[in-house]
Amino acid sequence: MYRWNERGLIPTPRAWREAFIDLHGESRVTLTDAGPWAGRLEWQRSRSYGIALCSNVREEFVREQRHIRTDPRGAFELLVPTAGSAQVEQAAAAGEIRPGTLALCDVDRPLTFTHDEEFQSVALIVPGEAIYRRNPAARDPQAFDGTAGLGRLIRQTVLTLQQEREHFSEATFNIACDQLLDLLCLLCLLAEGASDSAPAAQRREVEAQVRQYVRRHAADPDLSITGIARVLGWSPRYLQDVLQAAGTTSRDLIRAERLRLARTRLASSTWDNRSIAQIAHASGFASHASFATAYRREFGVTPRETRGDRRGES
Repeated sequence: MYRWNERGLIPTPRAWREAFIDLHGESRVTLTDAGPWAGRLEWQRSRSYGIALCSNVREEFVREQRHIRTDPRGAFELLVPTAGSAQVEQAAAAGEIRPGTLALCDVDRPLTFTHDEEFQSVALIVPGEAIYRRNPAARDPQAFDGTAGLGRLIRQTVLTLQQEREHFSEATFNIACDQLLDLLCLLCLLAEGASDSAPAAQRREVEAQVRQYVRRHAADPDLSITGIARVLGWSPRYLQDVLQAAGTTSRDLIRAERLRLARTRLASSTWDNRSIAQIAHASGFASHASFATAYRREFGVTPRETRGDRRGES
């Protein structure tokens, strides 16, 4: 059950197991007590993301196909170890993770995860849909170097999110996770492409998606970079950076598409029964005056002249 403020230490192995399954999905969780119970599990989650710290427990976590069928989560987990080591096995990949390593796993594929009580890690739980929007090829588990460059930035950001989570509102937490996911998917593309051409290709694709979306929804008076980012699965900041690199801004792009739409309508006999003010409003402009000014600046003629030229030709 979703609760933004849920968090805490787990008093018994049974409660720990139940909380762990609630966070990560139906699974077989085996705990081996090496002494008095000292398991630590702290978490926070919004409707979109979750973050959890696990330590002081010897555990085997096995999520099989039968578990996935009964409790699909549609999520990925980014594991960020801070102490000790653990063994992770998914698909044909298996290996050890330790501090300095980042591991991205698909929760809806069979997974085995084992570690002793010296292991401590933070897990960032993210929607699979958000991963696939940014990187449609994201399927197999991936491991990254978290000691330098982009990997180190991601590692530090995840740890800071966990440490400061109680000071965030749900909205702020989601925004931070959105931007972190941008970085993570960029790291995935770099690992797959092994060259700097990967992020450039991604930016071109994202730019095309933004332009297509704006063209289709230009008449929506509430169209904004925030809404576009939410639909396309990127953070507003990243989309702003993409558009800036392309020599434009979201405001300029939206205005240009609205002007193009208005000019098409002014030149169409289908819209003859609408006034210029009505066409401006139907094309997403809140003010007739601002529309007329922007139109003349863009096309060098007034809206009335565009309509008059078309009628004169007819």
